[in-house]
Amino acid sequence: MAVKIRLKREGARNSPYYKIVVTDQRSPRDGKFIEIIGTYDPKKKGDNFSVQLSRAEYWLGVGAQPSETVRSLIHKARKQQPAMAA
Repeated sequence: MAVKIRLKREGARNSPYYKIVVTDQRSPRDGKFIEIIGTYDPKKKGDNFSVQLSRAEYWLGVGAQPSETVRSLIHKARKQQPAMAA
């Protein structure tokens, strides 16, 4: 089973709202999923997404492939995460 991390569209017409989900690549865009790991609201200004980085790192570690948009959101979330003091 190939696993993807991608966006699931929700919201009304002309007012999209997305959930970041882990799913089997064969399931439809808005079909069943394995886990919700975040949200994304493209209409909102500023901080318009949230990602559970620990879960995203887990799924990437076991071979899940993110979509381009999700890859950029995870990258932004990593940059926002406070640096760990050594």
